Amino acid sequence: MRVAGLRTRMAETNRSAHGPEEEPELLPEHSLLSLEEYLDMQRAIGNETRFRVLDLLVEEGAHSAAELGRALDVESNTLHYHLDRLVDVGLVENRKRKQPSSDGLYSYYRATSLGAGILEHGVRELIREEWDLLDAYA
Repeated sequence: MRVAGLRTRMAETNRSAHGPEEEPELLPEHSLLSLEEYLDMQRAIGNETRFRVLDLLVEEGAHSAAELGRALDVESNTLHYHLDRLVDVGLVENRKRKQPSSDGLYSYYRATSLGAGILEHGVRELIREEWDLLDAYA
């Protein structure tokens, strides 16, 4: 319901700010990413496993694939599929060390700044708003 109201207000704003034949620009003129790249990021975290992976990496920092698998109770092959998708869209990066850490880890995953931003200003913001509404009207 809240999203529908937001869409209506956005449509009204767009109609009043732009003529009937003039389409508003969705991205800044010199945007670093294309609209398709932004949408790919949104689609990537639309999957629960990928959302949980990104959420854990943002909250707890870098993890190896094995640590992520244990923490999220996800099979290795499934986890790697989702990690690859998150890496492909730029929300997570896979870093490799030349020397093992004290844990013996050579490879680990961490959220990128885009990953942290899209999580914080996307799904988490909507969840916070829902909690606020429930508190206000409960």
